[in-house]
Amino acid sequence: MRMALQIGIHTGPQNCTYQELRRVWRFADSSGFYWVSIWDHFYDNPSPDGRGSCFEGVSSMTALAAETTNVRVGSLVFSMGYRNPALLAKAAATIDHVSNGRLELGVGGGWYELEHTAYGYAYPPIKVRLDMLEEGVQIIKSMLTQEVTSFSGEHFQVKDAYCFPRPVQARPRVWIGGRGERRTLRIVARHADGWNAAYVSAQEYARLRGVLEGWCEIEGRDPGEISRSVNTGFYMGVDQSEAKRLRQHFEQEWGSMADVRRDGMLFGTTSEVTARIGEYLDAGAQGLNIALRAPFNWDALQAFAEEVLPAFA
Repeated sequence: MRMALQIGIHTGPQNCTYQELRRVWRFADSSGFYWVSIWDHFYDNPSPDGRGSCFEGVSSMTALAAETTNVRVGSLVFSMGYRNPALLAKAAATIDHVSNGRLELGVGGGWYELEHTAYGYAYPPIKVRLDMLEEGVQIIKSMLTQEVTSFSGEHFQVKDAYCFPRPVQARPRVWIGGRGERRTLRIVARHADGWNAAYVSAQEYARLRGVLEGWCEIEGRDPGEISRSVNTGFYMGVDQSEAKRLRQHFEQEWGSMADVRRDGMLFGTTSEVTARIGEYLDAGAQGLNIALRAPFNWDALQAFAEEVLPAFA
C-alpha cells in the first residue's frame, strides 16, 4: 500500500490576471490539495525581455491566504536580499492571521541577478548571499517564536524587536529552498523546519536528501525534525496527443535551460505522472508541489485532481 504524500500547487504569479490566479487558488482549496504557494520574482521566469507581467510576492501571498480556507499557504521562496528579515517576519505573522494559522514561510539566498540590479538591490557573491540567508533565517525564526529579538550580524541587526500580534501558530514552519550541498543544506540542517528542492529528478532528490542527513549528523540535528518537499514542473496532458504537444512546448519555452530542468518535470498522461510522483515518494519526499505557469491547463488540472491525487491520499 502506497504511503500518503502531501501534494500541492506552486503558482507563478506571472503572465496572468489576478482573477486567473484566484481561480487556481480556489480550485486547489476545494479539490483536496494540501498546499498552495507563490514564488518571489519581479520579472516573469523564464523572461525573454523582462516585460512579462509578474505580481509581487508578499502581497500575492496575503491575497492567497485571504482567498482560501483549507490549504497551507506557502512561499517558495522569498529572497533574503529583497527585504529586511525582521520586516518579512512581521509580514509573515500578519499572513498567519489572515490565513487563520496556515502560514508556511520559505526563504532562500536569491539567484536572479537581473532582478537585483534592475531594482537597485546589491547582488553580492554567492557566499555573501548565503551568509545573509543564515543571518536572516535566525532573525525570522526568533521573531516568530520569541516575544523579543536582538541579533547583531554582519548584514542584519535588530535590537529589542517585538512582533505583535504573535502568529496564530506557536511555531510556524520556516522552509529553506535550495540544492547547494556545501552551504545551503548545512544551513537547512542548522536552522530550517522544512527543506524544498526544485526541478530535480527523484534520483537526485534522494542523493541530496542523503547530503542533508549527513549535515544533520554533523550539526547534531534529528533529520526527522525537517519536513521535505520537492517542486516539479507540470506538463501533463489529458491524452497522449496533448502530452506530446506539451513536451514540445516545454522544450521551446525553456530553450537552452531545458537540459538542466528536464529531469524535474512531470510529462505524460495521468498514469505516467502518477508513477513518476511515486518515485519522489520512494526518494524520501514528504510533499510534492506541481509548479504552474500560465496559461493554466484546466483540463489537465482537473484530471490531476481526479486521477492522481487519490493515489497518494
